[in-house]
Amino acid sequence: MTFAKLGATTALAAVLAVTAASAETLRLSHNTGDTTTWHQGAERFAELLSEKTGGEIDARVFPNAQLSGGDQMRQAEMVGRGALDLVVTSAINVTPLVPEMAVFSLPYLYANYDQVDATTQGAPADLLEDILRDKGIEVLAWGENGFREVTNNVRPIKSPADMEGLNMRVAGPMYIDVMNALGANPQQMQWGETLTALQQGVVDGQENPIGAVIIPQQVYEVQDYITTWHYSYDPIFLGISKEKWDSYDAETQEQIRAAAEEAMAYQREITREGTAKGVDFLREQGMEVYEPSDAELQAFREATQPAFDQWAERVGPEIVSAFQDAIAATE
Repeated sequence: MTFAKLGATTALAAVLAVTAASAETLRLSHNTGDTTTWHQGAERFAELLSEKTGGEIDARVFPNAQLSGGDQMRQAEMVGRGALDLVVTSAINVTPLVPEMAVFSLPYLYANYDQVDATTQGAPADLLEDILRDKGIEVLAWGENGFREVTNNVRPIKSPADMEGLNMRVAGPMYIDVMNALGANPQQMQWGETLTALQQGVVDGQENPIGAVIIPQQVYEVQDYITTWHYSYDPIFLGISKEKWDSYDAETQEQIRAAAEEAMAYQREITREGTAKGVDFLREQGMEVYEPSDAELQAFREATQPAFDQWAERVGPEIVSAFQDAIAATE
């Protein structure tokens, strides 16, 4: 190799080393384990972020709410005050900070994905984004946790009466009221503690989406029964500290948002694919699956109406109406 070529190679290596050393690494926290679609979406975002910013910004993903001491409810608050850069979390986990986020999960608000998309990918979500922005969080894109189904180890759930007395792990305050309306005993618990609690019989059951959580987190290994009652929907979102967001120029912001939107579109897709195949898979794993009739679902809807009304009041009529109008427009 000539001295000229050697010098050029050395110079290029030096430039690459400086670029790598000067790359900004953002910390991204999420609630669940590294087998979930949450994690896959977060990892895809990290890849796209590096790609779209030419390696100037990358992200390191921390599952299981590691950066908030395992407390999944604290992550959004930490992002809001700039203690964390990025978060992937679900709407229901943010309700202690922003009660209005419960609107997505009001019992039996949605019947299908078209109705979901009309809100999370449409104008109604803007109302929540404005509130989160005031709390120091810029929402970059919406993903999917999914329709939440109920599992337990005691009996098949076919009617509200079957929920009586069951000790149920729940994720957030609204679900406490829903479970109370059904006669169950709700216990709010971090996800990281839940599988062990189910295995040891500390709680009888839990409720979560099939594609995003029940299958990838292998809930079927510690639960015998599942009822696909679609009682509540829970979106996730990818958010960034507003303080961090405001530190970037418009071009960089555009690159970050584009990476987020592409990553969350991917995450929604794989979550729905997993859900579509999920019921058959759970049967193969030995779970007893119960799929309620329309009449049976109506009984659950009526039983949870008090919780709907209570939380609709907390959310506020303007937001609830915006969601209901968008849903009605799909019919």
